[in-house]
Amino acid sequence: MTITSDSVVTLHYTVSAQDGTQLDSSVDKEPLTVLLGKRFLIEGLEDALEGKEKGEQFSVSVEPDKAYGQRADELVQQVPRNMFEGMDVEVGMSFRATTDQGEQSVMVIDTSEEHVVIDGNHPLAGVPLSFDVEVVDVREPTAEELEHGHAHGPGSGNDH
Repeated sequence: MTITSDSVVTLHYTVSAQDGTQLDSSVDKEPLTVLLGKRFLIEGLEDALEGKEKGEQFSVSVEPDKAYGQRADELVQQVPRNMFEGMDVEVGMSFRATTDQGEQSVMVIDTSEEHVVIDGNHPLAGVPLSFDVEVVDVREPTAEELEHGHAHGPGSGNDH
């Protein structure tokens, strides 16, 4: 079966930054199972999977525009430390913040006595990614999977 949008795809992957630093991998773990076309995966990887078949192995480079986007300087902001009253704020902490664009994940990237610098960019924004992929299985989705908008079963994170 050839992978198309709405196929349930089970795959092993290794993703690395352009410099070769491995960021994540399913190798030696349970493979990942997704319903393609629901943007569970980044756009560039979903696009690369279309047309592939069970057993295929391939590598693909994905530019930031088809991954986590370009870095946006305006998403880095310095805010008064008193906004975090009662909290022990440290570099590397992440939390949900209410912004003019709605709820957003932000990470603390610097602190001082007076200010906290937060970054609303995804940690991989602006980073070209390389994927090594093995298509373990491809199948038609069930009616329930289509209705729910995600794959069910092992590796899907949705075992209901």
